[in-house]
Amino acid sequence: MEPVEILKQYWGYDQFRPLQEDIVKAVLSKSDTLALLPTGGGKSICFQVPAMLMPGICLVITPLIALMKDQVANLTRRGISAYCIYSGMHYKDVERAMEAARRGGCKFLYVSPERLQSKLFQTYCDGLHVNLIAVDEAHCISQWGYDFRPAYLQIADIRSYFPDAPVLALTASATPKVQTDICDKLLMKEPRIFRKSFARANLSYSVLEETTKIDKVKHILERVPGCGIVYCRNRKRTREIATLLQAQGIPASYYHAGLPQAERGLRQEAWINNETRVMVCTNAFGMGIDKPDVRIVVHYDLPDSLEAYYQEAGRAGRDEEKAYAVLLYNEDELVDMRARIALQFPTLEQIREVYQCIVNYLQVPVGAAEGLYFDFDINDFARVFQLNLTIAYSAIRLMEQEGILQVSESVLLPSRAEFVTNKETLYEFEDAYPALAELIQTMLRTYEGIFDTPVPVYERQMSRMMLIEEDEIQAMLQQLHQFGIIKYVPRRDEPQLCFLQERVSAGNLRINMARVEVRRKVYTDRLEAVFSYVHNSDTCRTQQLTAYFGESDTPPCGVCDTCLKKKSAALDNAAFKRISDHVISLLSQPVTVATVETQLGDVNRQHIMEVLKFLESEGLIKRDESGRLIKS
Repeated sequence: MEPVEILKQYWGYDQFRPLQEDIVKAVLSKSDTLALLPTGGGKSICFQVPAMLMPGICLVITPLIALMKDQVANLTRRGISAYCIYSGMHYKDVERAMEAARRGGCKFLYVSPERLQSKLFQTYCDGLHVNLIAVDEAHCISQWGYDFRPAYLQIADIRSYFPDAPVLALTASATPKVQTDICDKLLMKEPRIFRKSFARANLSYSVLEETTKIDKVKHILERVPGCGIVYCRNRKRTREIATLLQAQGIPASYYHAGLPQAERGLRQEAWINNETRVMVCTNAFGMGIDKPDVRIVVHYDLPDSLEAYYQEAGRAGRDEEKAYAVLLYNEDELVDMRARIALQFPTLEQIREVYQCIVNYLQVPVGAAEGLYFDFDINDFARVFQLNLTIAYSAIRLMEQEGILQVSESVLLPSRAEFVTNKETLYEFEDAYPALAELIQTMLRTYEGIFDTPVPVYERQMSRMMLIEEDEIQAMLQQLHQFGIIKYVPRRDEPQLCFLQERVSAGNLRINMARVEVRRKVYTDRLEAVFSYVHNSDTCRTQQLTAYFGESDTPPCGVCDTCLKKKSAALDNAAFKRISDHVISLLSQPVTVATVETQLGDVNRQHIMEVLKFLESEGLIKRDESGRLIKS
C-alpha cells in the first residue's frame, strides 16, 4: 500500500502537504530524519503514516501530556490502537499499557521523556518491536534551544534497545545551531534534514510601541474581524484584559494553567466553536490546537524568544487566508525584562533556599520521596514562605534541568482506594450497611490487590457496572472512607511536584552553576534577538524571522508594517496625500476598489494599491462584508 492510500484511508486526505510525503519516504527508507515544519504544518502525519506501513510499534516521545492524550484519543477514534505513558501514572497503569504493547495490541506508544529512564519501562523494552522512534518538540534536547529539558538528553540511550529503528525528530522552530545539536544528541547517522520555509505569505507581522496597550488591543479587534488570541505573560493579566474586552462588548474569555482542567476544556471548546471570539491567555494555551481560522494574534507582552513568538504568532491564518500578528511593546518593558534576568537565574544560595522551603512545605524528610508526587501550588508555596515568585519559579526550573525534581502543570492522578479492615469486620459492616454492600463487592471483584495496597479505582467504571450516577458512587466511597473501611483518595488534577532524586539536606544540594551560567548567556542572547526585532523598523519582519532560523534568501513579504511603510514612502509625498485624500473623500458611501481606480485613472495602479493597504493597516479604512471600502 502506498503512503497516500494510508493517508486517505485513515485521515481522509487526498494528498500530503508540502514536504510531508518526502519526510514519510525518508522514514520508510530507514533514514534518521530531522523535520522542521512550522506550527500547523502537520508534523504528526509524518510519523503516523509511515508507522502504519511498517510492522511493529511507533514509539512517540513528547513532553506535552495534554497533546499525547489528544493524539491517542484521535488515533483510537480512527480505529488505530494507541496508548500513552506519562509522569504521574501508577505503575499498574503503566504495566497495562506496556503489556498491550508487548502483546502487539498497540500501534502507537506515546511516552514522556522522563518515563524512558524508569526501570519499569526499560524492563519491557527488550520485548517490544519498535519500528520508528518519533521525537516531538525535538528542540528540547538542546541547551541552545529555548525550552531545554534534561530528560531529552537520555533519549539517545533508548536507541540501544531498538538499533534498527530510525529516529524522526520534529520541531516547529530551531536555529541552525539547535538543528545541529538535535542531530548530534540523538546520535543520528547521516541524517536527512527537511525544512519548510519559515515565511508565511498570508501573515502580516507588525510591531507597535504603545504606552496604553489595552486601548490598542480594542482598536485592533474592532478593525480586524474574526477569531483572535491575545497572549500575556502572567495569569492575573489574562483575567483583567478579558474583563475589559467583555465590557467593550467583545466576547472574550481567559485561559491559563492555574484553572481546573475541566474549566480549561470548556473555555477552549467555546473558543474553537466560535462561541467566544477572543481568548486572552498565557503560553499554556495553543499547544496541539489546530484552529485554522484565527485572524489575529496579539502579543500584549513581549515573549522572551523569537522561537516562542514565531510559534504563537503562527497560530493565525493556518487556513492560508489573510491574518495578522501584532506585537505590542514599550521601552519600560525592555528595561524590566533585562532587570529580570538576575531573578530568572538565581544564585546557588537562592536555589538552596527554595529547595529547603519546598521540603518544609511538603514535609519531606532527608533520604525520602524519590519518585513520589505531591500536590504543589507554586503561588501558595511562594506566599507561605514569602518568596519572590519569579525567583521561586526560576529556581525550580533550574532544579528540573539538573534532574533534581520535576513540576507538572497538571497531572491527572486517578482515584485510589485500599481496604484497611479485616475480612471479618467487613462482613459485619456489610450486614449493618446493606446499601454499601454492592459497592464493596464490586470493588473486590474489579480491583485486584485492593486488600493489600492502594490501587487506582475508577468511579465512572463502577457507575456503569452498578447503574448508579458517578457522583453517588463518589459519595458512597467517601462514606466507606469515613467509616474506616477503606482509605480513599479522590482523583486529582492539580499541579504536581515529583522528586527525581531522594531528598538531601539543602547544604548538600549539588547544582552545576557553570552550566547555569551557559544557560543564562543563551537566554540573554535570545532576549537581545527579541529586542533587535522590535527595534528594527527598516527590515521586512518576515526576513528578520526567517534569517534568525537560518534562511538567507527570503524575499520581502510586502505585507508587514515595515514593507507597507516602505511602499508608501516610495510614493512622492504629494502624490501619496492626493491619492489618500481622494480615497477618503469617496467614502461617504461604500465603494469598490474598481471605482477608486476609475476615479484616479491617471494614477499608477500599484500606487493606488499601496495607499489602500497603508490606509487599511492604519485602521483608517476597512472593507464591508461584500469587500467594498468604507471608513473605519
